[in-house]
Amino acid sequence: MRRPIAILVVLAATCLSLAAAAQNPTASISNGQIKATVYLPDAEKGYYKGTRFDWSGQVASLVYKGHNLIGKWYTKTDPNVLDLEFRGDDIVTGPTTTMVGVPEEFASLPARSAFGWEDAKVGGTFVKIGVGVLRKPDEKKYDHFRLYEIVNRGKWTVKRTASSVTFTQTVNDPGSGFGYVYTKKVSLVPGKAQMTIEHTLRNTGTKTINGMTYDHNFQRWDDQTPGPDYSMMFAYEPRTTDSLDGVPLAFLGKTINFTRPLAGKDSLRVSTIGFGPDARDYDFRFENKKLGIGWHAVGDKPLLQAVVWSIRSAFAIEPFISYSIEPGKDFSWKLSYDAYTLPAAR
Repeated sequence: MRRPIAILVVLAATCLSLAAAAQNPTASISNGQIKATVYLPDAEKGYYKGTRFDWSGQVASLVYKGHNLIGKWYTKTDPNVLDLEFRGDDIVTGPTTTMVGVPEEFASLPARSAFGWEDAKVGGTFVKIGVGVLRKPDEKKYDHFRLYEIVNRGKWTVKRTASSVTFTQTVNDPGSGFGYVYTKKVSLVPGKAQMTIEHTLRNTGTKTINGMTYDHNFQRWDDQTPGPDYSMMFAYEPRTTDSLDGVPLAFLGKTINFTRPLAGKDSLRVSTIGFGPDARDYDFRFENKKLGIGWHAVGDKPLLQAVVWSIRSAFAIEPFISYSIEPGKDFSWKLSYDAYTLPAAR
């Protein structure tokens, strides 16, 4: 009788997990080679309701040849946590950091804050692209880990096909002078193990949008711990001016490897230098020799910055780009991701 009981317990747990996932609106897309689940923006039931990351295009899972290349890297959330905390076996995230997949964040330049933050008075408004119009609560320095009041989420529209999801957000904030129409399309390319993310940001406000955006690129493949099985490969030879004392990374030509598996409270963030002024250096590969698969990320704009980040449950290369968009003008950029099998595993 133990086996039927065990099966019932597993089935019950699976149903509860599916029910929890169903509470967040999603879209499932496929092209026959890869399939993805994408969260949809929703103020009430949406997966992400923070004020750091763009609410659109959050990829919950991406499956290639039976391997899930994107997965949940935290175990609990706590509204009292600012960024993340290690509590024994748990990794606990706050509301602005609870995120998966390939999330993007927008910030102003040169301040690296939010648009209109410096000019806003206490109680006034500022803009976070992909989130909406927020309220400035005090004179403290802007902190993207902090949760701000959302005054106006703008208008979101979502269009779906079998292999793509297109998001459009329209925001106008006369108080700060910033307004925009932001379109983001997540597509699985027919005939290829490829996902593309196409963006257009149109400035509909009265002020120039000088800013940057980056993709966090959370890598968590089949729940594998970041370690020596993984390699990160660059189009340029990465160097760093950061201290590497105690950091478990080895810089070897155009490759960065982990020197040991990450564990416990290990946390690293290392900026790289060495990239050039054109888009050809926005080219990164992630490979796992144990799983026999790779992931190739390419952008069509020059790099502003590239950061390696990791904790014991996930790692990332975060590529940054910059833009300056005058009123009435727009800026477009594209990211492409290709999954592939390593030669020895074919």
